[in-house]
Order: sequence, then structure tokens, then C-alpha cells
Amino acid sequence: MYNRKVEIAGINTSTLKTLTNEEMMELFKQFHAGSKEAKDKLVEGNLKLVLSILKRFKTTADNINDMFQIGCIGLIKAIENFDLSLNVCFSTYAVFLIKGEILRAFRDETMIRVSRSTKDMAYKILAFKEKYYNTHGVEPSNHEIAKELGIEEYFISYALTSLKEPISIHKPIYNDGGDTIYLLDQIASVEPEYDKETLMSLRKAINKLKDRERKIIYSRYIVGKTQTELSEELNISQAQVSRIEKTALENIRRLVK
Repeated sequence: MYNRKVEIAGINTSTLKTLTNEEMMELFKQFHAGSKEAKDKLVEGNLKLVLSILKRFKTTADNINDMFQIGCIGLIKAIENFDLSLNVCFSTYAVFLIKGEILRAFRDETMIRVSRSTKDMAYKILAFKEKYYNTHGVEPSNHEIAKELGIEEYFISYALTSLKEPISIHKPIYNDGGDTIYLLDQIASVEPEYDKETLMSLRKAINKLKDRERKIIYSRYIVGKTQTELSEELNISQAQVSRIEKTALENIRRLVK
């Protein structure tokens, strides 16, 4: 179990109250009689149950509040559907619904959870690009963006990608009246494995490249820059960038063999 203290924004978790079984049963009777106040007290009196379940998940500081809210939805569903006549402990019943809501959040279309700070940086990048374009008439280079925002160049592409919505692998992409082709059918299942010796050889090969070759390989395959961006940054033609990149890749292949 992943056991740790859970901190929720705006809530002092150390002062949360718990209800005795007798208090719980009385509040449920009032709630079933139509008391909204009793329902609110049942929710407040079981927030620690939600927190105890959250400890089982490796949630990050960026999404813990979202997960807490989702857990509370499960708690509310448990309160609304709990049947006193079944003679079952409420916490036993509620745990399944709370945990189920949290698991569903991890499994749904937004299961690729990107930290809020990454998305915030993506919006800052977009804002700077727009401001720069309005002032200079051209888009800023990755180097200029990184310098302005105090981040590494490779992080720019990663941050902007976080704004894209994930696509279901079961999305149909072609149908000519016969069998439908889904995105899953077009995804390669090749999973190459590289041993330690190969990775060391690759690193040594890259280190043996000329400075400009190494810079272009790093910028193209780690940072994600285009050949056009590099031609402007290095003050050479795009054709030259392409030739240097091709030569560098051939040198790497030769050195790794």
C-alpha cells in the first residue's frame, strides 16, 4: 500500500470529524426522511474514508485534489444508495463505490494525466509565441522561448503536446463498406529491446561526432526542432542541415556496428 499523508487544498485534514455508528444510522434516517442537512453531515463525517482510500493510489500533488473530488462523488453515490435494511456497515459498502470512481478516472479517456504545471507552461509558451509574433511578425525559435520562460528547449515540445486530446485506439479510421479498420490495427507492436552494451556504444558514437553534427542530432531528435529552425539558428541553408544530419546518422550507424 502507498501510505502517506494526503493534503487537500482548502481542507485541514487533521480536523475532519468522524461519525459513530449510532450517529451514522440516525443521520441516514433523517436523510431518508428528506433532510439535506443530514446528507451534508454524512458527507462531512466520511471524508476521512475518502482520504484513506486515496492513500492507496500514487496520486501526484497536481492531481490529488481532482482525485479527492472524484472520490467524494463515489461517497455521495454511496450515501444516496445505501440501504439500512441490509444490515451492512456503511464503510464496507462505500469503499467499493469510492474506489470504483477513482479507478474509473484512471481508466477513462483522460487516463494519461498531465500535471497542471506542465499545462500551465504550455499556455505560457503559446502566449509568448503570440506576443512575439505580434511584435516581430515571425514566430520565436525554441531557443528564444526557452530563454524567455527559463526552461529547457526539449520541454517545449513536451508541454505543447500535453494540450492535445488523447485518441482512442478503437477509433475507426477507414471503412470502404467492408471491415472497419481501427487505429489499433495500424499501431506497430514492435517493442525493441536494447541491451546495456548497445546503449553504451550509441552514447560513445554520439560523443565522437563533430560539434555541429552532435548539436543537430540533439536538436532534431531530443528537442524536436525542425530543419528550418536549425537553419535559421545556425545561419546555414536547410539543405546543409539535412546533409549534416544525414552524415551524422551514417557516422552513428558506422560507429555502433
